[in-house]
Amino acid sequence: MKKDNRILGKILMGLALFFFYAPILFMIVFSFNESKSLTRFTGFSLRWYQTMLKNHDMMESLYITILCAVLATIISTVIGTITAIGLSKSKKIIRQLVEQVNDFPLMNPEIVTAIGLMLLFITFQVERGFMTLLLAHVAFCIPYVMLSVMPKIRSLDANLLDAALDLGCTPFQALIKVLVPQIMPGIVSGALIAFTMSFDDFIISYFVTGYGVKNLSIMVYTMSKRVNPSVNAISTVVVVLITIMLILINVVPMFRKNKPVGPKPMWKKVVAAVVCVCVGFGLFSFSQKQSSQKFAGQTLHIYMPGEYMGENIVDMFQEETGAKLVVDNFDSNEQMYIKVANGEKYDLLIPSDYMIERLMDEGYLQPLDDTMVDEVTPLITESILNPDYDPGNVYSVPYFWGSVGIVYDTNKVSEEDLEKEGFGIFLDQKYKGDVYLYDSERDSMMMALKNLGYSMNTNDEKELNDAYDWLVKVVETMDTEIVTDEIIDNMAAARKALGLVYSGDAAYIMSENEDIGYFEPNEGTNIWVDAMVIPKTADNPELANEFIRFITQYDPAMDNSDYVGYTSPNIDVAAALYGEGGTYEGISAYVPRQNFENDESFGYDAQARKIIANLWARVKVVASNSGK
Repeated sequence: MKKDNRILGKILMGLALFFFYAPILFMIVFSFNESKSLTRFTGFSLRWYQTMLKNHDMMESLYITILCAVLATIISTVIGTITAIGLSKSKKIIRQLVEQVNDFPLMNPEIVTAIGLMLLFITFQVERGFMTLLLAHVAFCIPYVMLSVMPKIRSLDANLLDAALDLGCTPFQALIKVLVPQIMPGIVSGALIAFTMSFDDFIISYFVTGYGVKNLSIMVYTMSKRVNPSVNAISTVVVVLITIMLILINVVPMFRKNKPVGPKPMWKKVVAAVVCVCVGFGLFSFSQKQSSQKFAGQTLHIYMPGEYMGENIVDMFQEETGAKLVVDNFDSNEQMYIKVANGEKYDLLIPSDYMIERLMDEGYLQPLDDTMVDEVTPLITESILNPDYDPGNVYSVPYFWGSVGIVYDTNKVSEEDLEKEGFGIFLDQKYKGDVYLYDSERDSMMMALKNLGYSMNTNDEKELNDAYDWLVKVVETMDTEIVTDEIIDNMAAARKALGLVYSGDAAYIMSENEDIGYFEPNEGTNIWVDAMVIPKTADNPELANEFIRFITQYDPAMDNSDYVGYTSPNIDVAAALYGEGGTYEGISAYVPRQNFENDESFGYDAQARKIIANLWARVKVVASNSGK
């Protein structure tokens, strides 16, 4: 019986280890994948490591992560240790009060701490960046250090310091040579916890940083919005670095154990080496060559969706203008609007068409430079110029554009069914359990409204409720799975028959799997445009206009569209990428149809938006209750 229990224990331990380490091994393997797929290994390649090394933002985020973690660890360890020692000699009531205050951040949800720190910095008008990031990390690391040091202090003989003073030590010598060595295990464990917490933090960092300063967690989060295996590469590098550090910490002392006299403790050397590397890398990363260019020394601050810029654009723009380009990312147009409405300063925004209309109506935008607009508009696809909300492109210039359609497996779905049913195919029982619905309130409601014969810009509550009933029927009768960007990799692997998707994502899916098609229903769809606009609060509108001019030129536009996959507004670039020898040669999704009579673009109606948001939330509740 005991033997059987031991065997069962070993099996359970093995399963637990597999559960924890299998994802890491999976990530390492796919960091060497030849294709973009995150689930299908197509061959060995180092391309994502090369991409990682070329990506300035990614390498800078790694540097910021290490530097912030090291500095936060040193500062919080010193403050936490001194505070713990001081409390040991304080009155009981003071000690208990401080200990309770110290425990509060440990029990407090991270999101509450994050919002509290953000509001603190906003209230005192502290510009968010590396310094606010460091201060926040120090603040939440100190309690962990104190929690590790306090038990070691309590275990000491209360007369230890008095004995040291009686033997001739000064108070400082007694602290450094007697007390600190005795509590060193607690200090080291506190420092290691602080380093780990700082290195790993995402939630607090996301709320307290700004002005383009991102740690690795934020960078990975923004990159995970779209398929980018460079995330696997940089994560693998971090795992290797941590493994090497753990080996050094645990193995080196074994070789030094029997040496009675030697140089300074190993941990001091490690800390010194890490600090030197961080400082050296920082000087290398942030140093800029002196330039006589017009915009040398200036900074352009862009706010845009994550993973929405070509990998070489930053370097190309900085080389051409001499200016520094800082990019912050938002998750949604609504998040961007909140920040702009609350006075956060950006030089250039890249929102969607309906949000541009709202920003214009509420007076948050300034007109673009007429000369620049006259220069770039001849380069741009005519059908996306002069939108109804911005005649003459006074306030906006297209950045990417596309449509919303149905991506489908040609081996499972016939084009005849698609032509006959349009968006109604999402109710065809033939495909029950084989359908993806995209988690977008605008586009899912658009699909329902179009299939019912309504305008996607309707504000009629009856029509909106009809669309709600249509979507409820889809999730209740079709075993529909509601997804976001995971649809890209899943449809590239043909895991389901069909799904709702943006044309740019469909172009990538079709480039990965020749059996995948893209269909735009005859009842019409959403032709969307994401465009560049300059807020009224911009500090550098001249440089913002220069970026718009730059990004619409052939070479930058080619790098941008080729990397991201969405349709370039530049006529020649779109033709080259779609034509013979292009990355998206013959892939219909790359260049959506134009001037189709039933197609529309979203307009902004505040009341309709609230109703749609509420109805879509209810659809997701129904889907959740149905187990989807």
